[in-house]
Amino acid sequence: MQTFIIGKDAALESTIDTMQKKLAARGFTLNESSLLHEVDGIWSTHMKDNDCPMLFSNGKGATELAARASAYGEFFERLGTHYFWTHFHLGATRANRPFVHYPQERWFAPTEDGKWPAEMLNPELHAFYNPEGDIDGEVLVDLNSGNVARGICTLPYTRLRDDSQAYIPVNIIGNLYVSNGMAAGNTLKEARTQALSEIFERAIKYRIIAEGLCLPEVPDEIIARFPNIQAGIAGLRKAGFGILVKDASLGGKYPVMNVTLVHPKDQGVFSSYGAHPRFEIALERAMTELLQGRALDSLEGFPEPGFDMSEINAVANLEIHFVDSSGVISWNFMGDTPDFPFVDWNFSNTTEEDYDWLVGCIHGEGKDIYVSDFSEQGAYSCRILVPGMSEIYPVEDLEWENNSIGNAIRPQLLRLHELSEAEAEDLLAHLQTSNLNDERPLWEILGLAIPLGTPWKQLRIGELKTLLALAIGDKEAILEGCDWIHHFKDLAPARRLVYRCVESMLNVEDVDNYRRSLVLLYGAETVRQAAALLDRSERFFGLETLGEDMQGSAMHQTLLAAYDKLFAADR
Repeated sequence: MQTFIIGKDAALESTIDTMQKKLAARGFTLNESSLLHEVDGIWSTHMKDNDCPMLFSNGKGATELAARASAYGEFFERLGTHYFWTHFHLGATRANRPFVHYPQERWFAPTEDGKWPAEMLNPELHAFYNPEGDIDGEVLVDLNSGNVARGICTLPYTRLRDDSQAYIPVNIIGNLYVSNGMAAGNTLKEARTQALSEIFERAIKYRIIAEGLCLPEVPDEIIARFPNIQAGIAGLRKAGFGILVKDASLGGKYPVMNVTLVHPKDQGVFSSYGAHPRFEIALERAMTELLQGRALDSLEGFPEPGFDMSEINAVANLEIHFVDSSGVISWNFMGDTPDFPFVDWNFSNTTEEDYDWLVGCIHGEGKDIYVSDFSEQGAYSCRILVPGMSEIYPVEDLEWENNSIGNAIRPQLLRLHELSEAEAEDLLAHLQTSNLNDERPLWEILGLAIPLGTPWKQLRIGELKTLLALAIGDKEAILEGCDWIHHFKDLAPARRLVYRCVESMLNVEDVDNYRRSLVLLYGAETVRQAAALLDRSERFFGLETLGEDMQGSAMHQTLLAAYDKLFAADR
């Protein structure tokens, strides 16, 4: 039996079979879990790799098969674009291979004056990403390679307007666009349609939330055209939720729909969006997105609508909406008088028409579309960037929140136990003058995959500064760090107690005179550990040596082993 759904260029059974075989050929086997079907017409599933569970995907659809195909598609999308590794350091060995990300990458050597190489990007993109020309080129060294000496790694993107090519830094892509505009598909235009639709979904969603727009509701007779969607809405209402189905096309201009769930138990509101040039597909996506990975009893805890528009349109709130749609929306959105009329729109009927309409709409807005296609993993995937429309984080982050911040300190931290006293002193001085928040986690800055509950996972900048102060015997800095740790509640209690003991031992005049009381207060092992840190017979309090290829983390090694599977036939 072959099952076809609108918007897809192959049967679901064929898509799943093909993708399973291609993944197996690369050494990936997916395990399915959390298959959810809470109401009619809404299915979701979760899949993760057998060898490296950090590689996972989620799928959603109106049927079980559609949800599975969606999950396989997302997995391929994240393989093809290497998104699975966006937030992680690949280690020195991979950073020095002939290519780090793709064979087609191009490296630009760092310049002494920090200016961005003219051949990188193009004039329009230089003006967009670095309008004042004052962002140092070194910040564009990607977190994944961290190879400052090698320079800026870029990938070729084609501008659709004129087929010209621009080399865009991996760092810019990872910092500003995250997972937006990525897709995999049975055909080139199917995948590109999905990527462009996603860009529209998030851009229009952000605009509606930031401006507190009120959308028109979809009439019941329109919803009745789509029995599966109608059944899903009925099922949610039967379960006790308020459901608003809204046209998010802003007067028939954009291919976006909205379904908003209102929880009467805690007054929380969860607003879900979907996009596609065909009305039915956009509405179905908004519906299935609502319950992707969520059981009905997990729909509590969303915030109530708000009145403070400065809070609602703040970057932080919009970013939360990107991550899991759990941000605040405006009370204006909940009104009965819409800012736009309802439009019974449908912009296309075939995959080719879908793609052409989306491209034409974006070009009509005066925006450029940059595309990079990836077929190395045996299935077509792509990443699309639309500067000025598809950024998830503001362009200013390149200067102030760039994930390359770890490149300056990673080499020292990977060999922490080998640092001389002078090196430890220099590193502490660097951290004390940096803009890094004391609560910032080190695993995030380093790009380290490490299990929960381990010292490296718990380590924050504030504790690292304290450990460096202990390593060099800087009493003032030790006391300052212990005081910060005392007020930082997220550190493991036993670990916090050691620092409390360190603080007490530094503040008494004669430790030996208080040793019995110290043991009564803190316990013998805590006192022993505190004394060892103070006399420097033990340094860095349980932080294992990571090594230049992160050998100190077994979890990180599974991530790197998975990365190498991508190139098994190419190296």
